[in-house]
Amino acid sequence: MQTTEEREKIMRKLLVFNLMTLDGYIAGQGGDISWHNVDEEFQKLAKEASNSGNTLLFGRITYELMASFWPTPEALRTDPIVARGMNKAEKIVFSRTLDKVDWNNTRLVKADMLAEVRNLKQQSGKDLTVLGSGSIVSQLAQQDMIDEYQILLNPVVIGKGKTMFEGVQKKLNLKLTRTRTFGNGNILLCYEPVK
Repeated sequence: MQTTEEREKIMRKLLVFNLMTLDGYIAGQGGDISWHNVDEEFQKLAKEASNSGNTLLFGRITYELMASFWPTPEALRTDPIVARGMNKAEKIVFSRTLDKVDWNNTRLVKADMLAEVRNLKQQSGKDLTVLGSGSIVSQLAQQDMIDEYQILLNPVVIGKGKTMFEGVQKKLNLKLTRTRTFGNGNILLCYEPVK
């Protein structure tokens, strides 16, 4: 029988990574992300993250956005390291409306997302990372399933858009675990839930 410590060593963590505006949006109206303030310094971070071996979790909208870019010749030409990492990574899409997924190493889950994520977290292996996917983040946050929030705060205000916590019904207490300031004014804020 495993001890709690042994179980924690094999349990996968669930991380969220999102770019966010100063006024709290992860996307503008109509899904606009043209405000993303990324530069060479951010690209180094993205290269590390995209080659981490983590399983990537998406909702339909984020999946369709990512799948329409990363497998393309343009992505391989302009950002080959990140493109290779994204294309190689195991990916899971949660959607009740998609019938199939075509991006390499991608699996579609139409059934109970929360049960699937609970099951994934119990398995050994690399961590799980949610990119974008605000509706998924809010559902997982509501169930206390997220182990770390990594928010890249962009110094821009857009006034309207989509938050990643829309629909959360309870207060989430978080503690700041680390920060990193980028030369372009972005700040990486990492939080863990207070238990």
